[in-house]
Amino acid sequence: MAESVPSSTSTLPPGAGTPGAGHRGLLEVHDDFRVLDDPLEQRDFTEVREEGGRTVCESTLVVQGMYCAACADTVEAALAGHGGVLEAQVHAATRRLTLRWDPARTRLSELAEAVGRVGYRLLPMQQAFAVSERTRETRRALWRLFVAGFCMMQVMMYTWPEYVTEPGQVPPDLLQLLRWASWVLSLPVLLFASGPFFGSAWRDLRQGRIGMDVPVSLGILITFVVSTLATFDPTGPWGHDIWYDSLTMFVFFLLGGRYLEHKLRDRTAGALDALMNRLPEVVQRERPDGTLEAVSLKRLQAGDVVHVQAGQAFPGDGEVLSEAATVDEALLTGESHPVTRRRGEAVVAGSHNLGGTVRVRLQRVGRETRFAQIVALMEQASTDKPRLARLADRIAAPFLVAVLLAAGLAGLYWWQFDPSRALAVAVAVLIVTCPCALSLATPAAMLAAAGGLARRGILTRRLQAFEALAAVDTVVFDKTGTLTQDRVVVRDVLTRPGVTRAQALAAAWPLARASLHPVSRALVAAAGAEADAPAWEVRETPGRGLTAQGPDGRTWRLGSAAHCGLDEAALIAAGRAPADVPCAYLCDEQGWLATFVLDEGVRPEAREAIERLRALGLEVRLLSGDRLGAAQRVARPLGIEHVVAGASPEDKLATLHRWQAEGRRVAMVGDGLNDGPVLAAADVSFALGHGAPLTQTRADLVVQSGRLTDIVRTVELARATLRVVRQNLAWAAGYNALAVPLAVAGFMPPWAAGLGMAASSLLVIGNALRLGRAGTVATLPASAAASAPAPA
Repeated sequence: MAESVPSSTSTLPPGAGTPGAGHRGLLEVHDDFRVLDDPLEQRDFTEVREEGGRTVCESTLVVQGMYCAACADTVEAALAGHGGVLEAQVHAATRRLTLRWDPARTRLSELAEAVGRVGYRLLPMQQAFAVSERTRETRRALWRLFVAGFCMMQVMMYTWPEYVTEPGQVPPDLLQLLRWASWVLSLPVLLFASGPFFGSAWRDLRQGRIGMDVPVSLGILITFVVSTLATFDPTGPWGHDIWYDSLTMFVFFLLGGRYLEHKLRDRTAGALDALMNRLPEVVQRERPDGTLEAVSLKRLQAGDVVHVQAGQAFPGDGEVLSEAATVDEALLTGESHPVTRRRGEAVVAGSHNLGGTVRVRLQRVGRETRFAQIVALMEQASTDKPRLARLADRIAAPFLVAVLLAAGLAGLYWWQFDPSRALAVAVAVLIVTCPCALSLATPAAMLAAAGGLARRGILTRRLQAFEALAAVDTVVFDKTGTLTQDRVVVRDVLTRPGVTRAQALAAAWPLARASLHPVSRALVAAAGAEADAPAWEVRETPGRGLTAQGPDGRTWRLGSAAHCGLDEAALIAAGRAPADVPCAYLCDEQGWLATFVLDEGVRPEAREAIERLRALGLEVRLLSGDRLGAAQRVARPLGIEHVVAGASPEDKLATLHRWQAEGRRVAMVGDGLNDGPVLAAADVSFALGHGAPLTQTRADLVVQSGRLTDIVRTVELARATLRVVRQNLAWAAGYNALAVPLAVAGFMPPWAAGLGMAASSLLVIGNALRLGRAGTVATLPASAAASAPAPA
């Protein structure tokens, strides 16, 4: 089991920590990577595990300065060659790095420096997604876009006379002046606005790689250099054509596309970003004398009493000390309806206080909270690379080499016929074939779907689950706590002659209300308004039942047959109790009085969920460890014909393997600890939010609300996601198949190539964003979704 890095001791090498760094705050430390070694800071982004007798750390960080899949390869290569790194994986779409490293061989600061040497920067997520950091990054992008747009408009104005006049109509000296003005206005575009492209290309070339910004940068440089030579020497060998308008327009379109891509990417991964910043940075903690002190979230400990203001999130899992609190628990259920938590009831970290100030005694803080478990699940999903995305990344690198070769060959071909157009064609080929859309096609769609599910309380641990879920043909449910409710209900009441159901429940109520046992709570719920009796003095025997003496002096017993002094076999033979069904018995001094037939109660939405799964063409099966009779009582009313009962965890795993060997692709749904092995082995798996934490770590998706209809919605969304991925890949491939011949044939000028490349990326992302509205695309009929156009 994973454990967090402790605040007082650390498994890191001696001297790795930097005392006091946590007090300064990460935002005040820029070039000093040693702050990443502070154990107090590491608690937020690093877990420590014991693997094979050695300590292994796993950190989740953000890579600043990334723009494409080639950047991800560069970062991975820089870390892979460093001693002590066990695994490094970067997700290009979210810029998240999952890093497994050996603290006995290296420090995190050394790894950050290695990444820094290739031009990127590692940041903890909380810092990378801070408001100030986001604001600075957005401001820089907007300034570059503004400079490119302003200069583009001016250059277009100076170039326009050449398009609308006949040769010689504009005096040569005036024409040359306009060209010089265009050259001056192109300099800021080249030196400032194009900075991200040149910086990224230079980093890639220094590492011996060809990234997506290499052909873009070459296109910008060639266009500017050739236009400059034509401006300085109009009668020279480079001809008299200038392309300052194409240059500035291309940079503006590309920057505009990347800015929108940046905003859309943040929206796509926004569910995780917003989730991680839910907790307050500063909390009001109550001193022993009752006064308050403001402390950092990291300084809180279990047992502290805190005051949570209205609109603030609870900083940890705890117990309400105030009279009542109105709480928004959408984080857990996906529903935004407020709930009331009274004194002594529990609240969870990350849920919001909607009323006045609430006093809470913290019971779990940091990585022990339910909130931290949710964040960990989503962090894992955000760093996961789906199979189709990995395939696209592998294709991108050789494709870029082919782009450069194609541009060179196209330029040489045209040089033989029309040297003045050779460079224009080469530049257009360089620009139009940049495979940005290809690399974004899969991760953008899957992240959008994961974000949409997260807003409904369905957490995705593995993005690959969407691809697997879209291909399943069988859904297998566990019974207890999955198809049935996580509480016991009274299904029937058998009584001795002369005693009615209401009388039996009224007699059992005074005993049952004194206990918190699930059976007692079921009897209290069943009695309801039928019961009206004074409080009795009740004695509870753990594991057996309850005993009390009534006001009339009679002794009453409620519980098992043995506790009541009854022969259960004789009761079954006499028809006073059903066989193979859990029961509770009530007796008085005369003996047996009533049998309460218990049932877990089928979930109210189970029938609808199973019918909808069948409508999607899926077979539904039941795999339970309970007795056959109990399993069939649940399966029959739901119409489930294939039932496997009495299965141990080993039997469940063997049954699943047998079904998979028959060619079935299985989705497993469970919630118990014994479901862990079969959830891990299934093609794709669901865990319900109320289930055991270990079970959730084995599942691909966690349904926080526990509603079975959310499983159906996820299946529908997975199928829609794969349709969108195919549409995106088809669009990216079709665009290149159409645009490359046009560029080679000379029918696509550089500015049109730039517009096409930027538009193709935006269309791919826009199409994927439809999935973020989980419940809109997901519920489209298959025919409608399949026929939807690729661009949104």
